[in-house]
Amino acid sequence: MPNLSFDVDHASPEDENIGELTVPGQPHEALLLVLPYLSLSGLIAVGEACTSLRDVLRDDVLPWLELVVDDPLSRRMCDEILIEITSKANGKLRTLGLFNCTKITDGGLQTVIERNPLINKLYVPGCTSLTPEGVINAVKTLSTHGNILQSIKINGIYNLQKQHLQVLRSYVRVNPKTLEHKCSTHFGLEGDCNICPVDVEICPKCNEVRKVSICPIETCVRKRDRRLSECRGCSSCIPRCIQCGACVEPDDLEEAEAICADILCMRCWLQLPKCDFCNKPYCKQHAEWRLNPSGSRGFVCELCAVYEEDDIDV
Repeated sequence: MPNLSFDVDHASPEDENIGELTVPGQPHEALLLVLPYLSLSGLIAVGEACTSLRDVLRDDVLPWLELVVDDPLSRRMCDEILIEITSKANGKLRTLGLFNCTKITDGGLQTVIERNPLINKLYVPGCTSLTPEGVINAVKTLSTHGNILQSIKINGIYNLQKQHLQVLRSYVRVNPKTLEHKCSTHFGLEGDCNICPVDVEICPKCNEVRKVSICPIETCVRKRDRRLSECRGCSSCIPRCIQCGACVEPDDLEEAEAICADILCMRCWLQLPKCDFCNKPYCKQHAEWRLNPSGSRGFVCELCAVYEEDDIDV
């Protein structure tokens, strides 16, 4: 099982000798005020910095009330680790965000929910080992304690049906002002919609339960020639640029090709740095995959780098 615990002491023999000469002080109060705002990876790093900080994180529940697990920790997160980390909130966890944690199962989620009845925000998008029934059971468990969810995110969970969506909506507090809201974000854009209480709905084009989006007015150049409703649908019905969120015509999909296989519109494709060899870009989300940058505009992609090494070996 991957180790994400804080029970790691990095003290060396030299550090122990220094400790005999000087008495370490407590962490500065200003640092303690920052802890609740750190990400999970930040809390883990702080907890491994020194014994005093590790003790503070062990005894204080405040940094653990809003737990969000995303990349790269989401790839390693499993039921056992999640249960251990959430136990640090002592049953007072308010937000549970699991983004693309593919190893989390219905049983692990249910255990965390039962031990933390105060959760009011449940985010499990991309957790493909969860089932709609498992999520519904978790939400029902929260409701038995008189708790009403403020929002839930379930995009990417397999086999979501209309009846599942109807049940989940009945357990979520809905603000009347949000009923007419039409989400303008889409999967992949920074800043997911925080207005919609549930992040999926019935697509008006395919009639399936999916994340439905509409093109941003400032980036969709085709809205002047079509009705607004024609740009509204799920990603399966309307291909969208991963950069700006605008819809992409089928004819442009092959021309504006990205190395990472994400969809780009021609406008964004032209603005992004290209590989020096294949003349293709990475999207913004995969920009860190660039190798051997040759300036402000150029780089070498992973695939071309492999080919280049093979040519050198020959």
